[in-house]
Amino acid sequence: MTILATPRLRLEPVCPAHYEGLRVLNADPAVQRYIAGRPETPEETAAMIERVQGRWKQFGHSWWSFIEQDSGELVGAGCIQHLGHDPANEHEIGWRLRPDRWGRGYATEAARRMAAFAFDELKAPLLAAICHPDNADSSRVMQRLGMRYRGEETWHAQTVSVYDISAQAWAAMK
Repeated sequence: MTILATPRLRLEPVCPAHYEGLRVLNADPAVQRYIAGRPETPEETAAMIERVQGRWKQFGHSWWSFIEQDSGELVGAGCIQHLGHDPANEHEIGWRLRPDRWGRGYATEAARRMAAFAFDELKAPLLAAICHPDNADSSRVMQRLGMRYRGEETWHAQTVSVYDISAQAWAAMK
């Protein structure tokens, strides 16, 4: 399992030691507003950790916990996974942050590092990202990554905005 680093964050593969931080993150109604529409239960967080660990073993990538280097606190989470959890689909990048860390550039910083991992290590030809159509903050992070708006599609039984970027477009930005 791969640990990634940015100037301010350490991205550690999700594991049971992250349970408390992930429980707080995923139980926050502001965090879940555009994701699930409701806070996650402690049992759902525990099941998510188990599921994610299985994906790390199966695919060599999944969800990371974002650990703030200065404080050592879990401040968010992000992923490289297959869109719709189906390996036949392109890779997807995603993220979520604690509200007290919003507006600091952490999502963009972590997303850039995860995208580099997807393109450089996994040799992904394309990287997609999805968000609720009203989630302007997430859309802005996607645009900062150089992603282009692809349109609205249905994923996870929801209509979502989809953005993507090719490996060639990513390489041209370096």
